[in-house]
Amino acid sequence: MTVQKTFKVMGGNFDITVVSLDEELGYIYIQEALAEVQRIEKLISSWDEASETSLINRNAGVKPVKVSWELFKLIERSIQISEITNGAFDITYTALEDLWKFDGSMSSMPSNTEVKAVTDRIGYKNIVLNSKDQTVFLNKRDMRISFGGIGKGFAADKAKALLVSKEVKAGIINIGGDITTWGTKTTGDKWLIGIVNPNGKGLVSSWLPILESSVATSGGNADYMIVNDKKYTHVLNPKTGYPSTGIISVSVFAKSAELSDALATSIFVMGLNSGIALINQLGDTEVIIVDENNKMHKSNGIILN
Repeated sequence: MTVQKTFKVMGGNFDITVVSLDEELGYIYIQEALAEVQRIEKLISSWDEASETSLINRNAGVKPVKVSWELFKLIERSIQISEITNGAFDITYTALEDLWKFDGSMSSMPSNTEVKAVTDRIGYKNIVLNSKDQTVFLNKRDMRISFGGIGKGFAADKAKALLVSKEVKAGIINIGGDITTWGTKTTGDKWLIGIVNPNGKGLVSSWLPILESSVATSGGNADYMIVNDKKYTHVLNPKTGYPSTGIISVSVFAKSAELSDALATSIFVMGLNSGIALINQLGDTEVIIVDENNKMHKSNGIILN
């Protein structure tokens, strides 16, 4: 049978469905997955003063901080994604959140001087990792890291891995739009992800089957601001310090939710042509991009019904 539940976690909804022999067992599995996501949130949250991430940030420009191997490896993988995306993905973008607010409170753009002062504190190459001592050091004062572009995917993968280790045969996890699946429905059918037609007022235009795979969507319609009648997306470009332009949404399909999450953020920043070119070079990875003119673009392996 299928058991489903929704929780609030990591600043949004955590929807989980598992296929279980009985309802009670299904709910036990779901509670265990929730506990795992809450554990990850406590580890990576830059808002939680007690987290390892906050400890790293407090010691920026001061000293290296010893962290758990789990967080160390997440930062290491984040840097690898920064490398392959030429800095479009960068966990040190966090200082930009001091300048840009997408809650309706901003009525004017920050000055170039203000943006420059903040971008001087950004750059993944200023993260110093020491695997022998298992330490992380941000070598500029007031630098900060956060995992807004990868953390939900990481948590989804960890919750899935936990349930798979407990021999839960199938399920689908959705943390704030970062989705990962395993197994099939009770009917034997594959899990389906709806692809929204950009010209169809939010209507699903086609369904893509997802088997042992993940998808993450970065969308400019979730949080944005309007200044002088121009709409600015919440996805910030860590290299320029300004909001990304040209794209409305990016959906990336990959084996892991973590990679899907990070690449969706990256492609939003990289832009249409560079983003599709990158995905077409990567194995087992596909993308659907909707540009600012509501036109849909796909990587080579996407076939829509």
